[in-house]
Amino acid sequence: MVDLTRRFDVLVIGGGNAALCAAISARRAGASVLVLEGAPKFYRGGNTRHTRNMRCAHDAATDILTGPYTEQEFWDDLLRLTGGQTDEELAKFMIRESKDILNWVVEQGVRWQPSLGGTLSLGRTNSFFLGGGRAMLNALYLTAEQLGVDILYDAEVTDLRIEDGMFLSAMLKQPIDGTAEVRASTLVAAAGGFEANIEWLKEYWGEAADNFLIRGTPYNRGAILKMLLAKGVQEIGDPTQCHAVAIDARAPKFDGGIITRHDSVVFGIVVNKHAQRFYDEGEDIWPKRYAIWGRLVAAQPDQIAYIIFDSTVLNSFMPTLFPPIKADSIAELAGKFELDPATLEKTITDFNAAVQPGTFDHTILDDCRTEGLTPPKTHWARKIETPPYYAYPVRPGITFTYLGTRVNKQSRILMKDGKPSANMFAAGEIMAGNVLGKGYAAGIGMTIGSVFGRIAGREAAQNARN
Repeated sequence: MVDLTRRFDVLVIGGGNAALCAAISARRAGASVLVLEGAPKFYRGGNTRHTRNMRCAHDAATDILTGPYTEQEFWDDLLRLTGGQTDEELAKFMIRESKDILNWVVEQGVRWQPSLGGTLSLGRTNSFFLGGGRAMLNALYLTAEQLGVDILYDAEVTDLRIEDGMFLSAMLKQPIDGTAEVRASTLVAAAGGFEANIEWLKEYWGEAADNFLIRGTPYNRGAILKMLLAKGVQEIGDPTQCHAVAIDARAPKFDGGIITRHDSVVFGIVVNKHAQRFYDEGEDIWPKRYAIWGRLVAAQPDQIAYIIFDSTVLNSFMPTLFPPIKADSIAELAGKFELDPATLEKTITDFNAAVQPGTFDHTILDDCRTEGLTPPKTHWARKIETPPYYAYPVRPGITFTYLGTRVNKQSRILMKDGKPSANMFAAGEIMAGNVLGKGYAAGIGMTIGSVFGRIAGREAAQNARN
């Protein structure tokens, strides 16, 4: 039993990677720590359960990484994918700190494995968790428990007492034990974004949000974020920006995870319900572009699209949970999705006619392109002409939202007047908008959570001592 009558040094709200890194960091610095995870124990960990890897800067190849990924290259990638919509000082600080994280998380029990092949092409830049995100989480929870961190599950926070930028206490509601007031010297908010709150999404997206699928936890409803913003915390980020990928339209509304994501876009074309292409499928290497396709599909009529390819590429990408729909002709394929057969046939005929000769290589920006076609396919363009033909129906799969709390390099929350909070810190998706104004590259969410979680815990512990 956790003694809720005592005053804790550090209260961590959240139960994913960022929260656990903060809790472990604070406990190792000598603080008493309580973690409040809103989900039941089986579903603990927020979106971390569905992750696979982390992107960190490193100067040389290792046992698990095939070559160097310098701070400068990381920054160049981040600058390009965000279009400059990032806090440069904070982002460069995160990248520099990420170099230590590769070893630090191992010290907390996490294990790495060599990267897999396939369309992700991440063997040089990203480290993969042995056993995936759930194994990583289990390692962090075990370490936290062994260090003496107190953890409560099904722990819904219904209110935060904050006065003049100072956290005082949190109101806790539990299914069995009822309500209680939890007092702590410092707060670390690591409770994620609001992607599972469809009504909040509809405030910005309108009725289209009803067609969004939520890839991760149904528990990230943004309650803590909303409380903080209502109590004087400065917000950052565009509420419509998010990590959103194309996932199978047959996936469940929540918690479909990584196995519903489609990595086949670069091997074919993507059309909307009118059987028309709407974006360059070969714009850039897939790990740097996969997270734009959710927003692209969200902008299409009825938020639905179809990835179309032929038999020559069927085994070129990682399969998903759901098999592709198969047909012996383009017209037959169109009929299976209630697309206009003549329009789809024309779309594919025009595409095939525009494909130029080249040498295909999905691991580089190759010379297989179209000419005279709008939109173009600038790389990996090959004719779709060998039956049988295949298609996947896809919808926007929202992973996490970018609206969040503004922080400084100490992970300390900033108030609306620009002044740092007296004792509140934030880490993970709830503050990811400081680094990600838009766009995404594989593994950056885990970098943000680990780097700022570790810092938030350390700084919160020091703050509590003072």
